[in-house]
Amino acid sequence: MGISDSIRTSWHRIIHSRTALVLGAVLTLAVPALTLPSLPHVAVWPMLIGLLPWVVGKYVLCPLRWHALTDSDLRRWWFMRAYAESELMGLLTPGHVGADLWRLKRLTAAGTPRGTAVVSVGTDRLVGAIGLATFVGFAGTALPWRLMLGAVVVAALALVGVLVVRRVRPGWLPGRPSLPRPRQLAHGLVLSAGYQLSIAALLVGTIAATGHQLEPLAVLGAFGASQLAGAVPGPNGASPRDAALVAALAAMGLPVVAAIAAVALKAALAWLPALLLGATSLFFTRRNHRLALAAAA
Repeated sequence: MGISDSIRTSWHRIIHSRTALVLGAVLTLAVPALTLPSLPHVAVWPMLIGLLPWVVGKYVLCPLRWHALTDSDLRRWWFMRAYAESELMGLLTPGHVGADLWRLKRLTAAGTPRGTAVVSVGTDRLVGAIGLATFVGFAGTALPWRLMLGAVVVAALALVGVLVVRRVRPGWLPGRPSLPRPRQLAHGLVLSAGYQLSIAALLVGTIAATGHQLEPLAVLGAFGASQLAGAVPGPNGASPRDAALVAALAAMGLPVVAAIAAVALKAALAWLPALLLGATSLFFTRRNHRLALAAAA
């Protein structure tokens, strides 16, 4: 068994591990349960108002972006269902890695060659990162200079790493024919911009629920800078990425308890549409698979 097969087997065990499910759910619910009682007032409506556009961004715009960047005959509805399922898998695994693995599995099961599936998911991630970086650039003036300096340094190191890999191991990166066409890229960036705005709406809503306010662009900039900590995986709601977002919001003047509560609420709210949409789609996907096997037998 090669290294890649060993890594794939390990992540497969994590995705299907009941321990990961219980740990993720407990941490996601424990953090807001411990922090919310410390706040004098928590409003429900700002959370719900912020959640609605985020659901549209996450479960409509993101799947449409993935569809636009994928050369496939699969319908948009297929991408929306597969993406909803992948989000549930992502919440159950450290670093959200289960989401990409599930999308790869769904594509290959639908007849897409594995190489094409890898490029599809990787390109979607890349375009999402470009959209996020663009918004961080717009909001950069509202962030502490040390936070932005760290983001610039990490981005520069990532660029150098890509250049080195392209020079030493060019086979690890997709060739030019696999990269999205300009029209695909523009379409994906527009959809990514809409999703970034929905993230800002959700964060502003959870912050407002704690009784505080911050500028939406500044909040989005803080979120973008915190994504650099995503290289270190962790459970949803209690990962280094979440801790970095708390630190960024606190650096912008939000009380630490309110920052922790807002980030915890954001993580907890993500479970609602994931369970409603992702789990429902997963149920019907597996049921249809069992019916197809029974018919073939």
